[in-house]
Amino acid sequence: MQLTPIGPGATTPAAGLASRVFERLDARLEFNVDRPIVLALSGGGDSMALLDLAALWAARRGRRLLAVTVDHGLNPDSGRWNATAARAAAAVGVAWRGVRWDGPRPSTGLPAAARAARHALIADVAREVGARVMLFAHTSSDVAEADWMRARGSSLGRIRAWAPSPAWPQGRGLMLLRPLLPESRERVRSYLSERGLGWVEDPGNVDPRYARSRARQDLAAGAVPPPTASQPRTIRGPAPRVSAVGIIQLSRAASGRTLATAAVCAGGGNRPPRGERLARLLVRLAAGEDFTAAMCGTRIEALGAHVTLMREAGEFVRFPPTPQVATPGGGLVWDGRFELAGLAAGTRVVAAAGRLARLSPDDRQRLARLPSAARPTLAVLIREGSDAPVLAGVTGRVRCLVGERLALALDETTHETGLGDALHGAMPPDPLFSI
Repeated sequence: MQLTPIGPGATTPAAGLASRVFERLDARLEFNVDRPIVLALSGGGDSMALLDLAALWAARRGRRLLAVTVDHGLNPDSGRWNATAARAAAAVGVAWRGVRWDGPRPSTGLPAAARAARHALIADVAREVGARVMLFAHTSSDVAEADWMRARGSSLGRIRAWAPSPAWPQGRGLMLLRPLLPESRERVRSYLSERGLGWVEDPGNVDPRYARSRARQDLAAGAVPPPTASQPRTIRGPAPRVSAVGIIQLSRAASGRTLATAAVCAGGGNRPPRGERLARLLVRLAAGEDFTAAMCGTRIEALGAHVTLMREAGEFVRFPPTPQVATPGGGLVWDGRFELAGLAAGTRVVAAAGRLARLSPDDRQRLARLPSAARPTLAVLIREGSDAPVLAGVTGRVRCLVGERLALALDETTHETGLGDALHGAMPPDPLFSI
């Protein structure tokens, strides 16, 4: 069934919600461009409402949508849910794609693993089709549930209206937009009822084995989520500086959020530091102490007024990066920090650690300009049929991801127009090293 558009002069509750959502979409997205926007569509009430609203907005603003549904294979009814999502997308003229999570199922932490897989799979589709923004249907009710869970020990991240994809490296250069975030789940359900739309109810939402289900039930019974400390959004002190090889320099006065984000980016991972670990470092920085520490796979050197962050070389011994071999025409991301392209098939990408003495004199001269602690953390190439390492960035094309990732995470890009080609695979004109 083709849904009736909401007229500009309508005054119903549904029209009010649509007006607010359209304003949020207008504030972040481009108009009349052919680049698609990806929409995460589970078939649940929130995502079905977002599908309807986004389709109405896209028709007015000259944009294409692609709805993506992830089948986690955790419920025998998932096939029926997928079909419902596909029909809903077709009803409003939106293209649809279904993808399936076929990865291993952990014995513990299944909801977190499924959530991470969903983000990664949707990000893969977004990059494939050239999208830069993905729409997710979280509401203020999700925020309250997340606060409830964190108060009971969960490490669940904070939900923001505009934020980088949490999937790394699949989500590099991609932003999440949550235009329903200020709205409650009840208000969204009222919109669906007024529009005559149905949705799927996942029985997992009331399964007490899952923390989010317990949070939903507790809050529905009238519990008040505990107050949470607000995260500072501004950067104290000078803005971070990032070198071409991903070394970050901060002011000693940088906020905790900035330090934590920089540590994750410099280390190439995706897990934020534990709160108590971060708090101890902030105390030492505030006291003016000079020290060297490690956090999130990152070496942190505090000296004078500056804090320098770089990949911790010792991590390559404890947690070696997964060996990667170039395929014909295919690029790859190494250690979460560098994107490589233009490599001959069969070329292995490995850490410079343990291979520095075997580099050519020219390569060693290039590395001599870097701090000694950073040299083992760079990538070297070993061509098929050879055991001689060659510094990546001299052979092949290399793009450091650290600076772009940090800029997005610290809200330096607030609109789709700021997500340029450099964030989506176009290699920069300048090499990492030059002599």
